[in-house]
Amino acid sequence: MYQVRVGGKTLIAEEGELLSELLMRHGISAPHPCSGRGVCKKCRAIVDGQEILTCQYRIERDVDVFLPSESALSVKDIASADEKSSDELFLVLDIGTTTLIMALCSIDGKILRKITCANPQAVFGADVISRIDACSRLGAKTLQAPLISRINEMISCMGRVPVRMLVSGNATMLHLLFGEDCSPMGYAPYTPRFLEKREVSASALGIVGVRELTSLPSAHAFVGADIIAGLATTDMPQRGKWSLFVDLGTNAEIVLFSGERILCTAAAAGPCFEGSNIECGMSAASGAICSFAAIGGENVIETVDGARPVGLCATGLIDAIYELLRLGEIDESGYLDGRFYLADGVYISPADVRQLQLAKSAVHSAIEALLDIAGIEWQEVEKLYISGGFAAKLSIPHATVIGLIPRQLSDRCVIIEDSCVMGTLKYAVGDDAELNDLAEKAEYCDLTSSDVFKKAFIKNMGFVV
Repeated sequence: MYQVRVGGKTLIAEEGELLSELLMRHGISAPHPCSGRGVCKKCRAIVDGQEILTCQYRIERDVDVFLPSESALSVKDIASADEKSSDELFLVLDIGTTTLIMALCSIDGKILRKITCANPQAVFGADVISRIDACSRLGAKTLQAPLISRINEMISCMGRVPVRMLVSGNATMLHLLFGEDCSPMGYAPYTPRFLEKREVSASALGIVGVRELTSLPSAHAFVGADIIAGLATTDMPQRGKWSLFVDLGTNAEIVLFSGERILCTAAAAGPCFEGSNIECGMSAASGAICSFAAIGGENVIETVDGARPVGLCATGLIDAIYELLRLGEIDESGYLDGRFYLADGVYISPADVRQLQLAKSAVHSAIEALLDIAGIEWQEVEKLYISGGFAAKLSIPHATVIGLIPRQLSDRCVIIEDSCVMGTLKYAVGDDAELNDLAEKAEYCDLTSSDVFKKAFIKNMGFVV
């Protein structure tokens, strides 16, 4: 047994235990989105003055550990609560795999305050598959604890604590919120313990202040309540037409819908859109390059908060790949000769280009496969709704050139910011029948059996230059 001193705490470790496993057991954040393979380099820490990777470091003596600080809560006041009583307000929570968003809302549908922060479960891996694996090894309660702690921290920053909280998220995140074992969703036939709406006492989960908690219904193990809520923010297409809803995130969910039918699927886009598996990747936090252009031989960058560039988020990655294609630095196969620096210490590598190719091909090909299943052509799609954490800053022309958005739909794109929060808000102030109906009507399409998807995935890996 050895003592590991970290963040003012003393943890007891077994001889040879991985530092990452010890931290996971105690709910301490040191994210390793590559699930411990030692390739993402995101779990760096200092042990007795030496930099190490927590997922590779085995404890063989007493040590002092210093971890980089977690991203802080971002609090934004949207409107004044005036003199409204607390029972006229409620909280909306979107539990994303990477990001948590909590909003204080009024009964007339206004957002008064919004708080965003990193999901502390990132310590267990970047995507839902990693979280499911961690749940099977460590138990749901281990993953639930840091989430509940962070939710309570967010509530404490709201100033006023209403009676109700309404929660959306993918099915895995909702299982972990309730402390339910989500491991059966990690293997065929991918069976969730629940998909329906849940109403519980918040205190039973350890959530402080709020009395009533309601989670929205999901459609499938891989198409959760966040997608159903987002879908509720769209307009129904005209008779004889269809629309697409695409949520770009760690696991890209795609819905093709008409007035009569809803087809949905999940494309294994990987976590590159959230900054994981990208060597200098990060979320859209302070210092992230969010816009990039090469003008007259000079790199022109924009960072979040105007801070010194320290990494690269999704929109910056898409802009950079677009520019490298335009300059001929990347060929149609995706080949990049070495690193390309956007700023001091921030670069794109050949491996990053490959990760982007995998992600954009998965999304594009899934759209093609759904159209094939529905038996429709491109011209029958009325609108392409795009949501996700970075959707508001996404350049549609750049995303089209790199092949993330099909060229046939580039003039029909509609960006929906905070679609999950807005859909949950709509649910809270209206009739819940619409969301229940959407969840029940949704037909899940497994792309592993689609020959169209397989062929399209190979075709869409390349670039058109």
